[in-house]
Amino acid sequence: MKTRLRLLDLFCCAGGASTGYHRAGFEVVGVDIRPQPRYPFTFHQGDALEFLAAHGGEFDAIAASPPCQAYTPLSALYPDRSYPDLVAETRAALHAVGVPFVIENVMPAPLDLARSVTLCGAMFGLRTYRHRRFESNVTLRSPLHPAHTVRTATTRRRERWAQGWNVSVTGHIGTYVGPDAMGIDWMNGDELSQAIPPAYTQNLGTQLLSQLSDPTGQLTLFEAA
Repeated sequence: MKTRLRLLDLFCCAGGASTGYHRAGFEVVGVDIRPQPRYPFTFHQGDALEFLAAHGGEFDAIAASPPCQAYTPLSALYPDRSYPDLVAETRAALHAVGVPFVIENVMPAPLDLARSVTLCGAMFGLRTYRHRRFESNVTLRSPLHPAHTVRTATTRRRERWAQGWNVSVTGHIGTYVGPDAMGIDWMNGDELSQAIPPAYTQNLGTQLLSQLSDPTGQLTLFEAA
């Protein structure tokens, strides 16, 4: 029986990204500081960076989605609140482990543009655009980015979904159109609003697995900038 390569998913939330990596062919283990009762794979509740320091070397690849609130309009709406800014710390910790990694975050996050790709729901036939950037220490490529010709609803989403619109998946999406828009059928509305469509990470995971399985063994990891 062929053994799957192992991928650690840090800050995994309810497992949207994890599911994509699993579908690509990885055995996935998730870590998050909060309980995740609907997470579909092996799960450890705890500090993601502490778990990485203790166990990161046990995995063939690592994915990480540090909290994004510091880089979204949410931070401007609530200037009295503080949000964790963990991208740089996460990147440094991942480089220290020395295995292929992928860091995901929202578009304004301080990811390395030269080493990242942007993915969009339109690339995968989803009815939400939901742009996300993925930085890696290996070479990753994105599919063709189709033009955004379908309008996006932020209100009256059930009605406009029926009319053929896309929808934005935000905190009050509920579960009436969010699962179809994201390709996720096991999360509640709050979890959907934080999730990554599995189609994104299935694409990236397939690329990672191909490089890890290269019989020539010529996988090249970019060094820290």
